[in-house]
Amino acid sequence: MLSMPPAASDKQVGKQDGKRGGPRVSPVADEWRLVAMAEERGETGVAQAVPDRGEEAVLSVGRIGGLRPRRRPGDGGEASGADVDLVDALPPATRRTVAAWLLERQSAATRQARLQVLAAFVRWLRSVDPAIELLAVTGAHLDAYCDAARAGKLTVGVRNPGRPLSRTTVSRKRAVLSSFYTFAWRSGVVRHDHAAVVPRPAPPRDPAVLGRADRRLLREGVARLAEEGRAAEAAAVALLDATGAPVSALAGLTVQDLRAVTAGGPAVVTVHDGRGDLVAFPVPPPARALLRALSAARTPGEPLLRRPDGRPVDVQWVTAALTAAALAGGVPRERAELLDPHMMRATTVTELMRDQVI
Repeated sequence: MLSMPPAASDKQVGKQDGKRGGPRVSPVADEWRLVAMAEERGETGVAQAVPDRGEEAVLSVGRIGGLRPRRRPGDGGEASGADVDLVDALPPATRRTVAAWLLERQSAATRQARLQVLAAFVRWLRSVDPAIELLAVTGAHLDAYCDAARAGKLTVGVRNPGRPLSRTTVSRKRAVLSSFYTFAWRSGVVRHDHAAVVPRPAPPRDPAVLGRADRRLLREGVARLAEEGRAAEAAAVALLDATGAPVSALAGLTVQDLRAVTAGGPAVVTVHDGRGDLVAFPVPPPARALLRALSAARTPGEPLLRRPDGRPVDVQWVTAALTAAALAGGVPRERAELLDPHMMRATTVTELMRDQVI
């Protein structure tokens, strides 16, 4: 799961150095940013914007704000050290283009997402055609990459080699890559038509994926579950919908994970993402009263969400709560019964990133 800084979205509070605020910017990153701003004004191309000489020629993208390389757990790194090294090893003009593209967005989370997607693509590109340079890629290469991802044929650059990626995940990756090549084309460092790498029309929507209208119905169903006294189920679905947190993180929530930023109830909930990092999210207003009620009935350290008989919640329980909320809100049964926490998590994360990564 990805954390989004508050400047980028009012739905999610990002984790940056353990406190809120914009990405950390070093003096070197300031220099990169001035270069990017000059390029955007059309004063010079990216390949010439960062001089290729002396100390400046070997600047690492890991010195860009929000991209400090992570070499070992707990060292304070913000991005994969292997991804940073991969980009640093690219030819100078390509590396400078990537750096300027990363600096195009101030959000640390967006920079991290861009770096991760681009590094994964570079690894795949080298595995299938070592002779092709990153800036020589065409739309055919992106098509092949996306087709391999959907078919489960990626063996490098993915967490689970051989496992198909969802349509939403593949679409997000293609959008990120297309933004890089559009940026490079505008900057004059690639000559072929950038139209070749724009996103293809979206494929037919998976019937198991809820659209915006259905998400509204789901939230109405959460309110109905709360009215029926099913506070734990309602809170679980509301938090899943708002944060995309894994079920294991929801099951481990305690009173200590809630923060009242202002008077009136919990305004922030902290959860552990898939890597074990602590990430903070604003609590959606409908869930605040539910969490207040659950907190009042729990002792410190006791799980906020649990079954009526006291047993811990699991994927099966959350799936049943998700279906119940969807049905209560008016989602057709054939759609409601297809919902599961993993799909909701992917949908939520994609929505949170949609306006930030492109």
